[in-house]
Amino acid sequence: MKYSARVVDSEVEQALSVSGAVLLEGPRGCGKTSTALQFALSSVRLDTDQTARELAQLLPHRVLEGATPRLIDEWQIEPELWNHVRAAVDNRQAVGQFILAGSARMADSPTRHVGAGRIHRITMRPMTLWESGYSSGETSLASLLEGTPNLEGERDAAIETVTSEICRGGLPAFQGREVTGVISALGSYLRDVERGDFSIPAGSKQNPARIRKILRSLARNIGSEISLSKLASEISHTESETLKPETLETYLQTLRDLMLIEDVPPWSPHLRSSYAVRKAAKRYFVDPAFAVAALGASPATLLQDLSTLGFLFENLVMRDLQVFAQHLGGGVSHYRDSSGLEVDAIVSAPSGTWAGIEIKLNPRSVDQAAGNLLKFRARLDESHQQNLGALAVITSGAFSYRRDDGVIVISLAHLGP
Repeated sequence: MKYSARVVDSEVEQALSVSGAVLLEGPRGCGKTSTALQFALSSVRLDTDQTARELAQLLPHRVLEGATPRLIDEWQIEPELWNHVRAAVDNRQAVGQFILAGSARMADSPTRHVGAGRIHRITMRPMTLWESGYSSGETSLASLLEGTPNLEGERDAAIETVTSEICRGGLPAFQGREVTGVISALGSYLRDVERGDFSIPAGSKQNPARIRKILRSLARNIGSEISLSKLASEISHTESETLKPETLETYLQTLRDLMLIEDVPPWSPHLRSSYAVRKAAKRYFVDPAFAVAALGASPATLLQDLSTLGFLFENLVMRDLQVFAQHLGGGVSHYRDSSGLEVDAIVSAPSGTWAGIEIKLNPRSVDQAAGNLLKFRARLDESHQQNLGALAVITSGAFSYRRDDGVIVISLAHLGP
């Protein structure tokens, strides 16, 4: 299969030029191995090579032998390799020695050194719409942060097409595939998670049905700040046994470690008003297609439930913003204050510039979203207003343009890095 270039490629290339090793983390199936092989001169796969796993236990230095950069795929299967990689980097005193690819984040261990300064961590997410070819990339996030976005052009953006892209998701193997089959395959993916990939909280029994309910409840609450207690209560409603919030948090942490969900932290600027900034994170799936599979939804059912479709569209945009912001060295957060005023995404650059972004499936909601953004800007202190690159609304519409009030409207079909 021909390799499709990824946004993260340049990040890996740069990291290999300055660090002894690169850790490429992402959900299973997101393309880590294919990307790593574009740079590796030798490789070993611990998920398929039994001999390599035995060597990792008995003679770990043998697993590290080979032309560099050397890819050690699914390294977390033999986590003690981490310390050996770190030591090899120290001994060799050279950059670009190893690429570690992993589908699960490992919890900190007292016997495993952090690798700071030696191992460069990079998160890899599923493909963006720009990478899969749906978006033209004419309006780049970088230019938006600079306040000079290209807003020309028109792109087909039928709601049916957008819905199909939400359901298909960004796993490379599913691009160009029939959507119904993809949803079924992603359902099987989640069943594998429920049965085998899950770390069970102490004192609990293996319970795939409970994990399925957690995934479904998360899918119903995409982008919300629902508390652990409320989420646990919602899940317990269908169970004979009460789910404690602390037990639920253990499950959620495993989902984070498997990189199926991620939290978007709150943005905490200085305000000129008396409103307090909320401190809760918002939860999203790393790809909206996982939420579709958890709900048992389809393009047909979603087109009859535009409220749910709107939240899934928000998750889709957040996925792409996360990829693009990371590429720029920045990050994504959200804003909500005690008055209920919200901004879906705050994208910040290392320079301190930032953009406030609202996400609306329906282009007819732009007026309301723009008014929300202008109200938000008025509450910020002078320093934050000076660093503002743009206020923008991302929609499913076909056009990108600048409104008379200065708010920029961007078609998701135009968005790129």
